[in-house]
Amino acid sequence: MKKLLMILIAACLVLPLMGQSSNKDLEKALKKEKKEKLKEYKKDGWKIFGSTRSLEVALLKHYDKLATLGEDGNEVAGTASRCKSKNLGHQMAINDACLTYAQRAGSQLQGRVVSDIAGNSTDTAGEFDHFYAAYERLVEKEIKGEMEESFSVIRDNGDGTFEIQTYFVASESAASKARMRALENALKESEVAKRHAEKISEFARERVAD
Repeated sequence: MKKLLMILIAACLVLPLMGQSSNKDLEKALKKEKKEKLKEYKKDGWKIFGSTRSLEVALLKHYDKLATLGEDGNEVAGTASRCKSKNLGHQMAINDACLTYAQRAGSQLQGRVVSDIAGNSTDTAGEFDHFYAAYERLVEKEIKGEMEESFSVIRDNGDGTFEIQTYFVASESAASKARMRALENALKESEVAKRHAEKISEFARERVAD
């Protein structure tokens, strides 16, 4: 008993130190990543867009948000190419980010449904197609209100057009609520999906892979 007590005390002393070491390693890795990304942006001619902050500060704040959220953080990026209008290009990049997330969510849900519910039945798969399309479209609409823009970068293509990249951070808890709102409405459009609503809801709650 005494020996067990000593082991527990030792564990209580060591575990916080291990946590501190892990946090320091993460901070070091993020600092290195930010430095490399900043170097890459400058090399490729990217500049901060729509902000009075420097690109370095924007990147620092972006990585800080992701570090603070941890596993609850989602990074989503959108791109617009060959745009004559900077503001229009920015809006296109925002729309692209929402579409990118929706497609990832839709593909992931479809994969889970096919493997666990639909199987290899072509008839069932056909019935689900309308549901997948509705879910993806609705996620694209719902996720827009849950994403916080971190920063945008722009570069001149040299032919009178611009390319813009916009980065967002969304918490998984907020993103999950957006997916569930989308699912609720998508289920109304598919009888076959309604019959498996409980299982599909479980799939939709799963974190969307980056």
